[in-house]
Amino acid sequence: MAGQDIVIQPVTTKAQTKQFVEIAYQLNAGDPHWVPPLRSEFTKLITPGKNPFFEHARVQFFLALRQGQVVGRISAHIDELALEQPAEQGMGPGTGNWGLMEASDEAVMHALIGAAEAWLKDQGMTRVLAPISMSVWEEPGLLTLGHDHSPMIMMGHHNAAYQGWIEALGYTVAKRIVSYDLPVTDGFPKLINRIVASGERNKLLKIRKVDKKHFDRDAAIIMGILNDAWSGNWGFVPMTDHEIAHAGESLKPVVHEALIRIAELDGEPVAFMMTLPNMNEVIRGLKGSLWPFGWAKLLWWLKFPKAQSMRVPLMGVKKELHNSRLASQMAFMMIEYIRRDAVADFGTCYAEIGWILDDNQGMVAIADAIGAEINREYLIYDRAIAAAAR
Repeated sequence: MAGQDIVIQPVTTKAQTKQFVEIAYQLNAGDPHWVPPLRSEFTKLITPGKNPFFEHARVQFFLALRQGQVVGRISAHIDELALEQPAEQGMGPGTGNWGLMEASDEAVMHALIGAAEAWLKDQGMTRVLAPISMSVWEEPGLLTLGHDHSPMIMMGHHNAAYQGWIEALGYTVAKRIVSYDLPVTDGFPKLINRIVASGERNKLLKIRKVDKKHFDRDAAIIMGILNDAWSGNWGFVPMTDHEIAHAGESLKPVVHEALIRIAELDGEPVAFMMTLPNMNEVIRGLKGSLWPFGWAKLLWWLKFPKAQSMRVPLMGVKKELHNSRLASQMAFMMIEYIRRDAVADFGTCYAEIGWILDDNQGMVAIADAIGAEINREYLIYDRAIAAAAR
């Protein structure tokens, strides 16, 4: 495919895969807030056999070239598990996605999206929900607020111009997701402290740390609660057993017992909160490579982490307790316990909570109660496409 001297090529070789990785470093080199991911980790993300997403997804990567030089990239993908979800929850039959997009200019972005849409049409899709890079559990949405500060661990960061380029093609907003900035040094309002103290008097309620000696057990507990707690949320796609195990193994180096809590009610796990030290603080200076000395810096940080910032990527309460006073009480207790340890043991000054669906009233109320403020916004866009004749 070509247009305005732009040629779109499907990625089929190792050399093209390397170009797909490298173009992001070239196009974002002038952005002081872009954090270069480790090339080895990004390569795993896009490699079948290394990422269990490929076990239930059809994926095609594309490169854009102008005068023989790579000037952009995009992924087009169809998650078979997403196709099985109810349409009213955002995914559903006929829904495909694109993501991992990088483009030097608007014409390149439009050519790439056109190629992704054509591929999705050929696969029988009738609708695009994007950008999602690649699983909804990874980096959903386009950054539209918060370009003036660097992203935290496992958060996306995009050229501010992308919003206009995408919307010019007729894409409309399907969902807004946000993250919240939370100063943690000075603690929370007295009301929150009273709620926490009340929970501590409940003999049936226990908030415990994860146990790294039984990491696989606790990871399975957390992901089980997550799949239950989020099953009614917009955009939900269940994680497979392999994805749960893969996520646990990937996160294990940055897991610290004091930063991940499980709430038990009468001995049964019913809620959890996961907090991760912001590894972007150390990798941002590595320029995407562990060589020659990056590995030593990273290993030292992993063993003796000091993190000015942390991120709360996941929190969940079993569906049976949703909208209950106990659910918010457990949330406040876990937040306070983790806050104390993060400040005392890691020197943490602030945290980021998210992402959160902007219409998730329970989480928004919790964020408001502890004094958190929105610091990033991501938009997920929607567009109907006509499927190709089969």
